[in-house]
Amino acid sequence: MTDHTVLRVRGRVLVGPEEVRDELWVVGGRISYERPPGARDVLTVEGWALPGLVDAHCHVGLDRHGAVDAETSERQALTERAAGALLLRDAGSPADTRWTDARPDLPKIIRAGRHIARTRRYIRNYAHEIEPGELVAYVAREARRGDGWVKLVGDWIDRDAGDLTACWPRAEVEAAIAEAHRLGARVTAHCFAEAALRDLVEAGIDCVEHATGLTEDTIPLFAERGVAIVPTLVNIATFPQLAAGGQERYPRWSAHMNRLYERRYDTVRAAYDAGVPVFVGTDAGGGLAHGLVAAEVEELTKAGIPPLEALSATAWGARSWLGRPALEEGAPGDLVVYAEDPRADVRALAAPRRIVLNGRVVG
Repeated sequence: MTDHTVLRVRGRVLVGPEEVRDELWVVGGRISYERPPGARDVLTVEGWALPGLVDAHCHVGLDRHGAVDAETSERQALTERAAGALLLRDAGSPADTRWTDARPDLPKIIRAGRHIARTRRYIRNYAHEIEPGELVAYVAREARRGDGWVKLVGDWIDRDAGDLTACWPRAEVEAAIAEAHRLGARVTAHCFAEAALRDLVEAGIDCVEHATGLTEDTIPLFAERGVAIVPTLVNIATFPQLAAGGQERYPRWSAHMNRLYERRYDTVRAAYDAGVPVFVGTDAGGGLAHGLVAAEVEELTKAGIPPLEALSATAWGARSWLGRPALEEGAPGDLVVYAEDPRADVRALAAPRRIVLNGRVVG
């Protein structure tokens, strides 16, 4: 396929959850719904087309030990691409991956800079580890470094308490979120447990990652404020293993992690039913493999989210939330084509027939 090739996608083009067209064209890397006059060298792809999927929580440039080199980062990005994830929200990485922006064959990345954590309260080599008095300054720094997002670590195990506790005092969180908003960035936070959620939401946070600690007391607050969650259920599936590893030293923490795991589906469904925005993210890149976006969509349906809404959480709705186009006229030609209708069975997402990025067939 040359740079001058016109791409025709024929079959069923899922422009939106309910809007379906019979074909689209990609000319000069951009989507059009009008046949280009005098088109030659046309490549036709047939099937069910979705906008490039979104993994709204992953970590390109990171593994379980910290930052990785460019070659490893490239493999991570290509693994996401092979799964159909063409738009990634990188929810914290110590590596500089901006070089990928010059690679039209790699997924587009929206970065949240580097995690900001409390001293000795997160995974070693991942985050800026600071004290509360430094929070505003570090949030400002990462707001300028990222692509419109900042990532806080909202809770983690407190070894003295032997359990998950909130990392930041309310006043510092309010000031830090206000500073991020002043600089035009949104703020998200890692939160497993219950304790930090109310303060974060009332302080103005925009999103919470994992959100396993949501309860009937905090779910209405999330819904009222429009605070999104990215449940990362494929990652929450590792909680029993983590809990077993810490049971002897931190029994309270271990039991807490198991409780959060056991109610995970009920938590996500209750949040969805209350009107909390829910989006697809895998948490790939730390201890978890990349390329799990289809598995996460399936997990959302297991939690009771209707299939069409679970699809939207990785397609049209997710792209709108992140401020990126889907399959609109003139949008970049980023799409995935399937042999079967993914609205009928989301498991179809696990087997892309064709992957198109910037108008070029790349898989």
